[in-house]
Amino acid sequence: MKVAKTLILMAYLLMFSYGSFADVVADTRQKAEQGNALAEAQMGAMYQLGRNGVEKDAQLSAEWMLKAAKQGLVEAEVFMAALYDRGLGVKQSVSTATQWYEKAAAQKHGTALAILGRNDVAAGGIAFNYKSMRLRASKQIPVEYSKRFLKQKL
Repeated sequence: MKVAKTLILMAYLLMFSYGSFADVVADTRQKAEQGNALAEAQMGAMYQLGRNGVEKDAQLSAEWMLKAAKQGLVEAEVFMAALYDRGLGVKQSVSTATQWYEKAAAQKHGTALAILGRNDVAAGGIAFNYKSMRLRASKQIPVEYSKRFLKQKL
């Protein structure tokens, strides 16, 4: 009997959480469709991670994030650069990735500056493998930035 009660409680909690996820997604999507850059980035993040009841979809993630990046949301620009570097949801293009990193660097974004070799380490002449760093960053940025976007309040 205890197992049955536990299963019923778990089913109820699952239904409740699914309903709240649906509300979060619907509210975020509505704001994103109205042009809210952070909401667009959050939609991209949900699709990137498969969160809030949304299935992972690299192409939809890239589409939503591109909208936010085109509005000048600097972390979305870096996110798009990483997607282009790896070809996640977009056709791989190092030159397009570099263009997005350049846009973010123009806004003094630290990660973009570092990836482009324009940080203090580069100025100091310390030998550093930027190509290797860029590859590692392009693997980490979509996940880490997605988590950041989803923590922000609309």
